[in-house]
Parts: sequence; C-alpha cells; structure tokens
Amino acid sequence: MADDSTITIRATFETREAADLAVEHLVQQCGVSRPDIFVQSAKSENSAGISPSGGDASHEEGARSDAKLAGEIEVSADIAVSQIAAVQRSLGEAGAIRVSGR
Repeated sequence: MADDSTITIRATFETREAADLAVEHLVQQCGVSRPDIFVQSAKSENSAGISPSGGDASHEEGARSDAKLAGEIEVSADIAVSQIAAVQRSLGEAGAIRVSGR
C-alpha cells in the first residue's frame, strides 16, 4: 500500500532571487504544482531577503537601498511524503539556508 499522505516542507533563503529559483526547481525538477507553493517573508515584516540580489544588486549606482532587507524569505510547499528527499535536495541546490518539514 502506497503512502499518499502529504507534508508541508519549508525552506528559508537569503535572497528573493534564491527563493524564486527554488520555486522553479520545485516545479520543473520535482513536479510540484505552483498552487501548492507559497513564498513569503520568514518574519512578520515585509522583506526582499537579507542581502541585495538580482536587480537590486545590479543597479547603475551600486546596490539599491530602497529594497526592504528585513529578513529571510520562506518558500513552503505541500508535497507527497514520497517526494521529501527529492524536494530537500532541490531546495538545497537552490541555496536553502534551512529546510524543515511538518
């Protein structure tokens, strides 16, 4: 009998860019449906991460200072228990600082 139960897995990232990459990995490499993936600030404050990245880091006059860098970005996804190892590996490849599941 197959275990078809689900789990919510959470990973934190230093930048929004890394979080976005993680979402793409989950969809393309692991087959997780986009409606089952959530991206938010890991804290109660709005945040674009803890360091500039992407367009914030490549501004003509150096890193932008108007991006809210107040904390890490959390990516969570509802996945089948059978996907845990593959999803953990994929999140790690995308740059996850921490990965946990419940």
